[in-house]
This record gives sequence, C-alpha cells and structure tokens, in this order.
Amino acid sequence: MIRAFFSVGIWTLISRITGFLRDILLASHLGAGVLMDAFAVAFRLPNHFRAIFAEGAFTSAFLPALARVRETGGAAGALMFQGRMLSLVLISQLILLALVMAYTPGFVRLLAPGFVDRPDVLDLAISLTRITFPYLALITLVVFWSAVLNAERRFIEGAAAPVLLNIAMISTLLAGTAFATYAHAAAWGVFIAGFLEAGLLAYGAYRLKLLAAPKRPLLDDDTRKFFRALGPALIGAGAVQMAMLADTILVTFLAPGGASALYYADRLYQLPVGVIGVAAGTVILPEMSRLIAAGDEAGAHKAQNRALGLSWLMGAPFIIAFLMIPEVIVAAIFGYGAFGPDAVSKTAAVLAAYAPGLIAILGIRSVIASFHARGDTKTPLYAAFAGIGINIILKLILWRSMGAAGLALATSIGALVNFGLLAMLALRHNKAAPDLDFGILIAIIATATLWLAAALRWTDVLMPGLQTLSPLIRVMIYGMIGAGGYAAIGLLGCRIAGIPLKRGLP
Repeated sequence: MIRAFFSVGIWTLISRITGFLRDILLASHLGAGVLMDAFAVAFRLPNHFRAIFAEGAFTSAFLPALARVRETGGAAGALMFQGRMLSLVLISQLILLALVMAYTPGFVRLLAPGFVDRPDVLDLAISLTRITFPYLALITLVVFWSAVLNAERRFIEGAAAPVLLNIAMISTLLAGTAFATYAHAAAWGVFIAGFLEAGLLAYGAYRLKLLAAPKRPLLDDDTRKFFRALGPALIGAGAVQMAMLADTILVTFLAPGGASALYYADRLYQLPVGVIGVAAGTVILPEMSRLIAAGDEAGAHKAQNRALGLSWLMGAPFIIAFLMIPEVIVAAIFGYGAFGPDAVSKTAAVLAAYAPGLIAILGIRSVIASFHARGDTKTPLYAAFAGIGINIILKLILWRSMGAAGLALATSIGALVNFGLLAMLALRHNKAAPDLDFGILIAIIATATLWLAAALRWTDVLMPGLQTLSPLIRVMIYGMIGAGGYAAIGLLGCRIAGIPLKRGLP
C-alpha cells in the first residue's frame, strides 16, 4: 500500500508542479481582474458537477461494488457490471451536457448572479462556460476508468491524467495570441485536456483487458446494491458541493479580483490536498475494501493508521507555512506580470484562512474510507451535513466583512467540524482503532511542527537582511532551514520509537 501511496503521490506532485507552471502563466497573462474572474467561475462550474456525480460519490459506491462483483462473479461478471454502469454514466452525462449547452446564459446567471451587474464579465463567463463544460462528460469517464483500474490496484494512469490538463492549458496559453483572449485560450486548453485524459485512461484499461463496452442497464441485485450506496453518497457529495457552490455564488458579488484571489489561493492549498490527501484516499479505499472483504479487520485498521499518520506527517509543514509566511509564498509563485502587490495581499489572506482546515481535509479521506469500504455511505452524511451547515452559515456571515478570506475561513471551520464528527463516529462504531505507535507518531509530528514554527519566526529575527531578498529566494531559505529541521526531527523520532518508515507507517 505504501508503494502505491508514493506512486500516486509522485504523479500528483508532478501534476501540481505543472499546475503551478500553468497558474503562473494564468497569473502573468490574466492577472486578477475581469479575464481571470470570468475564467475562474467558468472553470469551477463543471468541476462542481464532477465532484457531485463522479469523483466522490460514484467512486465510493462503485469501487466496493466492483470488488464485490469480482469476488462473486469473477472477471466476466465484473466486465458485465462495468459495462452496465458505463451506459448509465454516458446517458446521465449526455443529458446534463445537452441541458447546460442549450441554456448556458440562464445557467451562468443562476450560479454566478453577482456577474449580472458586471455585463462584461457575465458575457465572457457565458462564452467560456460553453467551451469548458463538455470537460465534465469527459472527466466523468476518466473517473469511471480510474475506479476500474484502482480496483485492480493500478493507480498510475489516474494519478497521471491531471498532468495532461496542465500541459494542454500551458500549450494554449503559450499560443494565447491565436485566441480571442487569454481566457479563451485557457478554456480551450480545458476542453482539449478532457479528450487527452479520457484517452489515457481508456488505453490503460484496454491494456489490462478491463475496458468493457457499454451494456444495456439491468436492475439486478448488484445494480440495486450499487444504487443503495450511491444515493447517500450523492447526497453527501452534493451537500459538500453546495458549500463550494456558495463560494462560487458569493465571490461573484465581491469587488473585482475576489474570484481570482480565491482561485489562486485554492491552487496553493490544493498542493498538499492533492499530493497527500488525494493520494491517501485513492490508495486506502481499495486497500481497506480488499482487507475487509477478506475478513481482515485488524489489517484494515492498520492500513488506515498508516494512511492517516503519513498524511499528517507530510502535511503539517504546509499548515505552518500557509499560516506564517503566506505573502512570501504567493509572491514567489504568482507575483509576476499582471499579478501585482494588491493581488498578492488578497490571495495571501485567503491562503492563511484556508490553513487551519488543512489538517482536517488531509484526514477526512482516510477516516471516511472506514465507512465506504464497508459499504456504509450513510453514516458519514451526519458529519458532512453538520460541517457543511456550519460552513454555509459562516460564509453568509463572513463574506461581507472579510471578503474571499471569509469564505476560506468558513471552509476551514466546516472541515474541522466534519472531520471531528467523522472520527468520533468511526471510533464509536469500531471502524477505527488508533494504536500506541500511531499516538507516538502524532507526538513526533507535534514536536517537529513546534520546531518548524519557531524556526520560521526566528529566521526573520536572526537574518534581518532576508527581507530585502526576492520572495523566491526567501521561500528557498525558509524551506532549507525549516523543512530540513522538520525532516530531521521526524526521522530521528521515528527511528527512536521504532517506527519503520521504509516498510510503512503504523
């Protein structure tokens, strides 16, 4: 499992690095004004629906179902089940795409009402949404075939696919003068990427003889069980996206640059979420599903402890950095060309507001696997609804006074509530069992984190000339001093405690 974790993590890291190159080009050419505000909303809209219908809900219901069918019906039964599910996916996505493309102006006005008072941004957002929204249907196929491959413990293609999105957008942005605007160039990059990603996953499934042709849907016992699991998962994913959609709606009422600041801060925030949290969630669900199907509850608990501990060990430095030096980070990554000091300041405030919730976001995927691996998609809804309710209430309270940073802070608090309740429910239902080694690891992480915070604080005091250096050089110095000490404390602590990092965390 640890090897798969790092394989997914490495590809996701490559995706984030190429994503940063993409976002540097976006910041340089689009800045934080009208073009970026319109593109940010047009890009978020298909991703909201992807997260509801595909990435979270579908995978959490489909993966355990496919594993169960393979155990009982063999490879032939799994291919038949996969073909029926593929037909349902294609039908649902084509209907949704047809509706949105037919009524794009009303769709954009409904989900970005603040742009109604900014006709230039509204018209541009409508134009860009027509280009980006077909990406949803294609990326849903990517998620489908990723789940098929993940069930066979094949993770590389799914982790590598997002790199193609970044490459496609970088290519179109570099050829930006050939398009109406650089925002149109970015949107066409999204469109092209959908075909590239779907092609990669289809080829990966074909190579392993896992590519099933669409089959006529049949409401048999396996399909009924899938839908019984999918229903609560859809409700949960939809509820989560309601909170994200609140961001999209409210940010359109902010002053110009608000949507841009939220987008750029989220891109930085998604580095640890994608590299660590998604890698852990991608690996832990099929691993726990396999162990539980085999009756190995102890092994499932151990796998969960490994994923959660590793996620927090790798994620803690990001939390401290986002809290203590957000402006330096934002300026180092995006502060070029059209991205001026005001954009840096606004984006840094949003990034700092995201930071407190990162510990919860990194842990949720590992904890929720306890339920989904057992086919229980209902219990996590209680935690999700509580966190989302608090999230939305706080957004409505904070957005006027704090702007985009208020939306990010509400997201953080909602995530902390969600994670806390999930952990409590998992412990109460005996679906989690932290052991002594896990507790020792948490103590090591806390010690290393305190040292990192002190190091960042005193580096500025002991090196006053640091403030005159470029932001990029400052980030490199902070990284060498802070990350080096953090890694040393972490490795030494694990060695003293006898925690075998090479073979996996406890």
